[in-house]
Amino acid sequence: MNADPLSWLDERAAERVDAGLRRALRPRAAESANIDLASNDYLGLVRHPEVLEGAIASLRRWGAGATGSRLVTGTTAEHEQLETELAEFTGAQAGLVFASGYAANLGAVTALAGRGALVVSDAGSHASLVDGCRLSRARVEIAPHRDPAAVDRLLAGRSEERALVLTDSVFSADGDLAPLAELHRVTRANGAVLIVDEAHGLGVRGAGGRGLVHEVGLAGEPDLVVTATLSKAFAAQGGVVLASERVRAHLIDAARTFIFDTGLAPAAVGAARAALRLLRQDPDMAQRVLDRAADLARIAGVGQPDSAVVPVVLGDAQVAFDAAQACLSRGLSVGCFRPPSVPEGTSRLRLTARADLTEAELSTIAEVLSEVLAEARGRTPVSA
Repeated sequence: MNADPLSWLDERAAERVDAGLRRALRPRAAESANIDLASNDYLGLVRHPEVLEGAIASLRRWGAGATGSRLVTGTTAEHEQLETELAEFTGAQAGLVFASGYAANLGAVTALAGRGALVVSDAGSHASLVDGCRLSRARVEIAPHRDPAAVDRLLAGRSEERALVLTDSVFSADGDLAPLAELHRVTRANGAVLIVDEAHGLGVRGAGGRGLVHEVGLAGEPDLVVTATLSKAFAAQGGVVLASERVRAHLIDAARTFIFDTGLAPAAVGAARAALRLLRQDPDMAQRVLDRAADLARIAGVGQPDSAVVPVVLGDAQVAFDAAQACLSRGLSVGCFRPPSVPEGTSRLRLTARADLTEAELSTIAEVLSEVLAEARGRTPVSA
């Protein structure tokens, strides 16, 4: 028997180093001259004075923490105001705020599924939806990416009375869009419920950033549940489920990540409310994100994007990592996605657009990426 029961961790670490998959935390500076194409601050509001003042006002009024579960002391009047405002903005009947987007997905899936249910999840669904499937105690089927016909077959062949269909609206690694209208059609035809994660859609897609669900005319449908995060376009922290009043009531009673987790900190609530106000005052911000994404795609020599996410597939994990580091050394922060975040052979740089990118910044981005991508693409062929 091995005297060190955790010796296998060293073996795994060595394997990750050999595969170019070792990860490390790199604290960012409070002030940086780097151009940011790595964060999810799509609207460029994380340092906006009104967003900061919204956080500070809530902090002063309610204190540093929520102090308890939402069902005990963790709900403030401002939590409920944010829920009402988000529901109104997106066209939903009601909203329920969670401590994170991850918790919102886990809570929604597990509370609406359970034993005796079927969950059908898109192959590209976010990890939080995947973990929701694993914890749901339901039978889980994985449908091929963006394939409503496959979802239809899986639903039609089920023996379970209840069924959920899970998908992102905008997929985080590729930036592609789910076929929501078709998915909703087959979901409704089979008596199931569609859950859509709008983490990367809210604030970017739809009229004034109301999300892809709103854009395709599905807002407020009773058999559709929307989840989202407040940490991307809304420059704060937290998550929300947007659905009918009866779904909200059920989640309050049954969603473990709501019942047993401390409520969202008041400062994050105040910041998110301020960001939402700014977006409503300037709804063109959403289109500016898409315009800047198109600029980034042109600079990188990749296809026209449908969202703020611009993937630049380089194939090899080490090549992608080295390219990201080369960008950083030149003053440009970019995302680097490697397995298991993406399939083997599709490691990539992920560029995320911001509404406030300037022409001068785009010029610098073009200079850096032309050098870095030429070198990276010369090292390994692009894998589709």
